[in-house]
This record gives sequence, structure tokens and C-alpha cells, in this order.
Amino acid sequence: MTSPIEKFKADTQASTVDFDHRKWMQTALKGYENTRGGVEESFGDFEQAKRTGAAIKWEAIENLDTLLEEFAQNLEARGTKICWASNGAEAVDYILRVAENHDAKKVIKSKCMTTEEIHLNPAMEKAGMEVVESDLGEFIVQLRKEDPFHFVFPAMHLKRDKISQIFEQEIGSQPSDDPEELTMIARRYMRQKYCEADIGISGANFGIAETGMISITENEGNARLTTSLPKVHIAVMGIEKIIPTLDDLTIMLPLLGTAGAGQWLTCYNSMIGGPRQPDEIDGPEEFHVVLVDNHRTRLLADPEQRDALRCIRCGACLNVCPIFKNIGGHSYGTTYQGPIGSVITPHLRGLQPYKHLSYSSSLCGACSETCPVKIDLHHHLMRNRRDAVVEKGGSLERFAMRQFARVMARPKLYRSTEGLMRLAEKCWRPLKGKKADPLKAWTSTRNLAPPAAKSFHRQWKEKQEGEK
Repeated sequence: MTSPIEKFKADTQASTVDFDHRKWMQTALKGYENTRGGVEESFGDFEQAKRTGAAIKWEAIENLDTLLEEFAQNLEARGTKICWASNGAEAVDYILRVAENHDAKKVIKSKCMTTEEIHLNPAMEKAGMEVVESDLGEFIVQLRKEDPFHFVFPAMHLKRDKISQIFEQEIGSQPSDDPEELTMIARRYMRQKYCEADIGISGANFGIAETGMISITENEGNARLTTSLPKVHIAVMGIEKIIPTLDDLTIMLPLLGTAGAGQWLTCYNSMIGGPRQPDEIDGPEEFHVVLVDNHRTRLLADPEQRDALRCIRCGACLNVCPIFKNIGGHSYGTTYQGPIGSVITPHLRGLQPYKHLSYSSSLCGACSETCPVKIDLHHHLMRNRRDAVVEKGGSLERFAMRQFARVMARPKLYRSTEGLMRLAEKCWRPLKGKKADPLKAWTSTRNLAPPAAKSFHRQWKEKQEGEK
């Protein structure tokens, strides 16, 4: 079985030589940056808005236990059924039991990355159910049997011709390169699926403890249909999605819209607090909320990195990351891509199998700068690197870095290595690019510059002597 790092290396090697695809990605994300910049200017003080958003989420994380209980109690008071799932398997088992109790055969889903994380779709399909993603991007990648490329823009890697082709092959539509017509093709196909669905499954952008409601934000309206037409609605959310009060949405929703898609406010914002009440004319007869831990409490227990739980899944860090722009989302091999994915995946799936993600970064800090809730992303990548070395212990890398530190801390020892470096470089040159090349892994994608004819120290010394 291919290990995560082996798959990562193979996928990144393939994606980095696809220059047309890289250009397409960078052009698309440049447009996002320009749009977002204009929206940020509409805030009186965008940096203050970010600080406020960070404070709201920090308060939620610091009081997660009591806020979760308040959230659940308020929901249960209106007839909602709560599932506390310590891991993905428990969440999937609960959802399958609900489906079995209702003899469900057809399921409609709105966008929910937590269900991707727990691999819900394959489990439901294995149980004999038809599962259809109603978000346009998710629907496209589902037809292609791919994972989402980006957790906000799942199909951003595909051009119109590819989308038209998959629609033609899978749902029998006519070819088209018109974006509006492609959207209408999906909508016409989806309408009947909404009416036939036994269960609707959604995520939640926020859970409001004060009122016992989930908040869902979207641009297509598909989530509203998913949560209101089927008789049963199941919302799946990570426990970190909690915020304390309804007033907090006044800053969190604009931050999410601005950072996520360069919008002042996302088109559709819904709040759901329970199943259909006696005086209401629509909505599900049953409402279930599945609260997923899945190692989030392990991250919560880390005082250095728990602020990563503030993430509102806006995708802004992906959009500015130079690594993501070149290797693309599928190369990561994880549910959550980019800088935030590289930070939290080692906590969710294991540090050693996924430590390579934290090394796949330029450490430029663009991710931390753009984050609307001020997560210290690039320093967390460094902390993951440190923890991976400490946990494994006795590694060659750790030994090499200690020796490097020892040499750099002693000027005389450092200067004495100058001749050794020239000798080593002279001996290496005949081996360059050959099977016996000890630096082949490095030099296969990089140029190793030859040592300077004279070191800086020697040039400086000669300069000073010449001025006397």
C-alpha cells in the first residue's frame, strides 16, 4: 500500500510539470485576491474585524465544554436529537442507523467537509443508498469520482470543457461552454433528486450556543432545499464550530464571505434550530445534529496549537499559498488542503504519517497574514516539524541540525570548514546526476551553486587591509 508521503511525492511531481494547469490555477486565484482586496476596503477597519473574529473564536475554544452543553440543551428543548461522536466511525454508524430506521434509499447532501473527513458517502453507498451532492462543485467532482480539489471551490481545477464532458457522459446533457447553461443542466438534474430524497444531510458553518441553532452559509440555495424538503435532516459538524452568541454572527458572517470568496456577505445565510414545529409550514419532521470530535480534543489539549481550532474553513490560506498554487489540492491527499490542512491533519490523522505536509511550505507567512481569525499558521508548521523530530527521536536530520548549530555558533570552526566544502564540492561534481550521487534527491529539482571563489570573510578582511 502506498504511504501518504509516497503518494504526495508522486502527485506533486506530476502536478508541478503541468504548466498549463499551474497557470490556470494562478490566474484564477489572482482574480480572487483582487476581488477580496476591494471588499476588505469596505470595512471601517478590517484588521480590527479580524481581531474581533479571533477573540470570538478564542472565547469559544476556551469554553468549549460549557458552550457545547448549552448548544445541545437548547437544540434538544425543541426536539432535536443529538449524537456525540468521539470519532468518525461513531458518526457514520449513527447516521446509518437513522437511515435504516427510515428505510432510506436516497440521500441529498449540501456541502459538508466534515462528511468528507469521516468518509460518509462511501459508507452510505455501501449500505445501498444513492447519495447525491447538491453543491455544484461537489456534484461535479462526485461525477468524476474525485475528492474536492479545494474545500471552498471543489471543482476550481476544471475548465468548462471538462465540466461539459462529464455532464454529457454521466447525465446525458448536450455539450456547452456557457457557464450559465452548465449550471442549469445541474439544477434541472437536481430538482427531482430533492423531491425523491428520504434524508437531507448538511454541514454547519457555525453552531450558536446561546440559541441552539446551526448557521449555514452558501451561494447557491441548495442547502436550503437540502435541509427543508426531505423528512429527515442530519447536520454533521465538528465540535470547534461553536460560537457563543447570535450577535457574534454579525462579524463572523462578513469575515467568512470576505475571506472565502471576496464577498461582503454570502448570498444565502440560514439558521436552523430544530425540526418543524407545530406552527410551522415547512421543514423536516426530524432533525439530528452529529457533533464530531475525531481528535479535535487532542488538538484542544495542545496549548501551543489549539488556536488552529479557530478555523472557519474560509479557504483564504489556500488561495494565497505559493505551494497550493503550484501543486494543487489533490496532491495533499487529505480532506483539508493548504496551510490549515498541513497544520491540523497531523493532529487528526497522526503526526508521523503526515509530517511531510508541514515541510511542504515556503514559510512565507502569507497564510497567517490573510487568516480572518488570525491563526498563527506558519509558526504552527514549524512546531509540527519540531514535534515530528522530537517524537521520533535520534533521527539523522536531528543529528545534522545539531552539528550545523555547533559549527555556526563557533566562528573559527565555521571558517575552518571553507576548505572542506570546496574539496567536497570538487569530489561531488563527477557524480552529479548519476546513480551514486548522494545529493540526487536534492539536485534533481534544484541547482547547487558552486562555492564562491572567496568567502565573504576573506573579501571583507582584504577590503579592510586595503584601506589601511
